[in-house]
Amino acid sequence: MKKMKVLANDGISKSGVTALEDGGFEVITTKVAQEQVANYINANNISVLLVRSATKVRKDIIDTCPGLKIIGRGGVGMDNIDVDYAREKGIHVINTPASSSDSVAELVFAHLFSGVRFLYDSNRNMPLEGDTNFDGLKKAYANGIELRGKTLGIIGFGRIGRSVARIALGLGMRVIASDKFEHSAEIRVDFYNGQFINVAIPTEPIEDILKHSDFVTLHVPAQDNGYVIGAAQFEAMKDGVGIINASRGGVVDEVALIDALDSGKVAFAGLDVFEEEPKPAIQVLMNPKVSLTPHIGAATLEAQDRIGTELAEQIISLLKTENS
Repeated sequence: MKKMKVLANDGISKSGVTALEDGGFEVITTKVAQEQVANYINANNISVLLVRSATKVRKDIIDTCPGLKIIGRGGVGMDNIDVDYAREKGIHVINTPASSSDSVAELVFAHLFSGVRFLYDSNRNMPLEGDTNFDGLKKAYANGIELRGKTLGIIGFGRIGRSVARIALGLGMRVIASDKFEHSAEIRVDFYNGQFINVAIPTEPIEDILKHSDFVTLHVPAQDNGYVIGAAQFEAMKDGVGIINASRGGVVDEVALIDALDSGKVAFAGLDVFEEEPKPAIQVLMNPKVSLTPHIGAATLEAQDRIGTELAEQIISLLKTENS
């Protein structure tokens, strides 16, 4: 019996490959250019296409690849896939919403710590001036603040938002949250020795989050119309607020953000995602108050292992059910 083929076009962890191969699949990790994906799928009888954020799976691929049975997204957001259309055509569409939550949450705090201690700026200036202006830089970066005791506002209180809340609570921060669909959540904070605490957090209107937060972090899906945070929302925030976006480009108005940074309304921003990926606006990249990463929220070894094995388990389960 011929093995069914899986094209992991944006890569997959070794553990994922092993799980799929053990399940009887042939795994291809050749990187196929976007415009060649449909041809490659048909020429090689691919049954399963796995992508991350780089490869787009639109109607053209879905229409021209009748042998495709599953489209899998390694990660949470599926805005690079025409999900409803694929399902109408009888194709299973799967993702791994739980696998990368902790990785994204830890990156949020990497940006937060960078912001409150000016690492985003000192890492740029120390190589240039550290040997000639050490005392000047020391003075410039001497007014850092602690996260403990501050209020973190979380917009979007799904899996990633709750992972962020767990870390914040462990740091001794006050956590407030807003979500269109969730009214409250019980956050379990686990410690290394098996002990834990449960903290109930009710959600509030976004207006309250903006007004009361020392820092705001966004964990919402891509928006069909308009920004979640624009000029009016920045105006409603505290002076000197810090803002983190590790969700999707386009949920924060970057023009309004730069204005708010330049005016001092926003003290710093941490951005992992951008409106114009993969070519972010130069004004964002060059702004000295922005901590920058290139969309790596889920890119830890642990998350990629979990993503690979979770995709493999879903694929094996789905296709075994179909063929039984």
